[in-house]
Amino acid sequence: MKRHNKKWTVLGMLVMCIALVLAGCGGSNAAITKEKTNKDELVIYIGYGMTSGSYDPCTGYGIYGDGIFHSNLLKFNAQIEAEPDLAVGYTVSDDGLTYTYTLRDDVKFSDGEPLTADDVAFTYMTAKASGSSVDLTMLEKAEAKDKATVVFTLNKKWSAFASTTALLGIVPQHAYGPGYGDNPIGTGPFKVAQLDKEQQLIVVPNDYYYGTKSSFKKITILNLDEEAALAAAKSGNLDVVMVNPEYAYEEVPGMSMARIKTVDNRGFNLPVIAETKDAKGNVIGNNVTSDYAVRKALNIGIDRETIIQNALNGIGTPAYGRVDALPWNNTPEFEDGRVEEAKALLAEAGWIDTDGDGIREKNGIKAEFKISGRTDDLQRYNLAVALSEDAKKLGINLSAEALAWADCKALTRTIPTCWGSGDYNPIDLYNAHYSQMIGVGTSNPASYANPKVDDYIEKALAATSMAEAIDYWKLSQWDGETGTSVDYPFLWIVNIDHTYFVRDGLNLGEQRIHPHGHGVPVIANMNEWTFES
Repeated sequence: MKRHNKKWTVLGMLVMCIALVLAGCGGSNAAITKEKTNKDELVIYIGYGMTSGSYDPCTGYGIYGDGIFHSNLLKFNAQIEAEPDLAVGYTVSDDGLTYTYTLRDDVKFSDGEPLTADDVAFTYMTAKASGSSVDLTMLEKAEAKDKATVVFTLNKKWSAFASTTALLGIVPQHAYGPGYGDNPIGTGPFKVAQLDKEQQLIVVPNDYYYGTKSSFKKITILNLDEEAALAAAKSGNLDVVMVNPEYAYEEVPGMSMARIKTVDNRGFNLPVIAETKDAKGNVIGNNVTSDYAVRKALNIGIDRETIIQNALNGIGTPAYGRVDALPWNNTPEFEDGRVEEAKALLAEAGWIDTDGDGIREKNGIKAEFKISGRTDDLQRYNLAVALSEDAKKLGINLSAEALAWADCKALTRTIPTCWGSGDYNPIDLYNAHYSQMIGVGTSNPASYANPKVDDYIEKALAATSMAEAIDYWKLSQWDGETGTSVDYPFLWIVNIDHTYFVRDGLNLGEQRIHPHGHGVPVIANMNEWTFES
């Protein structure tokens, strides 16, 4: 009991520090208390990342669709359908190599300067040159035809380019330069008022924003330890608090729990080739998961609900494919926990426990292998442990270990690791399943190759409309006979709910299904948040 009291004494001191941060760093800011009646300011905690600066779309900021300082040519609505934003429309040439966007004429940057096609072309060519996480290798050039028209010329057919235009924010050519990322000028709903790196970010509405303007005159985003954030919430100092699953059932006076559905999935790659070495001499492949029967038995035999309960406090939805709930998903949901069927499948394939140790073997190879979770992500390691426990009933012995993320990635083509994904761009399926991506960074870590799937992916990329492309993305997962959904190159387990304590009366608006993003996606529509009277 003394340890418990000591812990909360420390957290109490942290709460006081939060009040000092708000009062000190924020100039006239004052700590918000439970008796707060001021409804035009918010103080929130949404996990890590938003107080680090570098809000530059050309180097990757906002590419998951959660940028608040910039807007894009297109945008994804609540159904993850692309619709106009800065552009009023676009056309694609018959050969799929030219994309022409027409801009609206009423947009200004947060410094009052008008947006033109030159800014769009500059953004894309700058992002391409940066070599960052924004993949524009397919872009040959971007040119302003006139003030309201920008033309993109591709060097290969790439239908996913349209999705990129719904995710890449536009920067101003006249104001872009060193230091831009920490004090961005954009066309989005907010602008930076103050940044104290790794402490707090204060944002205010962009007076020139063309869309729905925020009803709050100031929003402070804090960088805190999660336990300190929870303590601050209980003391009435925060309006929104992201929490991980282990805290989701806490009671916080004056706040309610919001559980937002996501495609922030977790699962393990299952190498489909037997152990060998690549051209560099690295060990790749796995002698157990290369057997189709093992991959299928794991997929149908485990109990996802039990694993989610044990690893994540029950906070999540079972995942059966990589892109569950997105428009291009076509993985048939199936019943798992089919233990006897999985056992029979393994036995038929020759995996028998001949020595009575509870582990099956075949041709002298035990049905056992290592799996990993990253040391800096307790959720992934917990999933590895829970999966290893659940797989025992099948006679498969998984040894869960925690490794540095760099080691997880380096070894993943032979030791399955827990991956997190979830993207509004279907190119994610290309990176995970296309055979020519084997060995390209961490893409296609299962070394998966299926000529028919490759053909569907190529046809998806060659499509000249999103609708046509989606049809082929779906076929790559399941065409009635084959596809990634029945080849089992991955063992998907969960789409983790994003959990937030929210001040009573605060309405977070219509939230899109969240992508991979550690809490930050909740602010994508922050300009639509309101306090209800």
